[in-house]
Amino acid sequence: MTATRKPHEPPRALMLIAIFKFLKGSALLLVTFGALHFLHRDIAAEIAHWVDLLRIDPHNHYILWLMEKLTKVDETKLREFSVGTFFYSALFFTEGTGLALHKRWAEYLTIISTSSLLPVELYQIYAAPSIPKFVVLLVNLAVVAYLVYELRRTRGTGHG
Repeated sequence: MTATRKPHEPPRALMLIAIFKFLKGSALLLVTFGALHFLHRDIAAEIAHWVDLLRIDPHNHYILWLMEKLTKVDETKLREFSVGTFFYSALFFTEGTGLALHKRWAEYLTIISTSSLLPVELYQIYAAPSIPKFVVLLVNLAVVAYLVYELRRTRGTGHG
């Protein structure tokens, strides 16, 4: 028995992409609030507190690397980072909402925004290849390819 969908119901793949966009938007919103939490605070002291609380070895290579990076973060950089993550969060929520509502503009917006980051992802893979970076690139390529396919498939149907 094959499942059929109603003409106004978005395809499942479109809903999966919308959910993915909502998850990314939510994660970035949490990062935004987390960054704002550290405004007017001693970041290194906060991290040291959490390292102690979670009983992590303070001489761990990754903890030392993190502490080194965080000591270079000032209030201006933290604000700029918060604004940037908030902007991308809003973009992902907009894409997700539009895709969930099966709006054609959202498909175009998602294609443009996702495609615009592909050169950056390719450069990152070139500079320091890793499996997660390849996975992200493949997922984003699949999203763009599917949305282009969906736009061509529904051309002239007047949806969204």
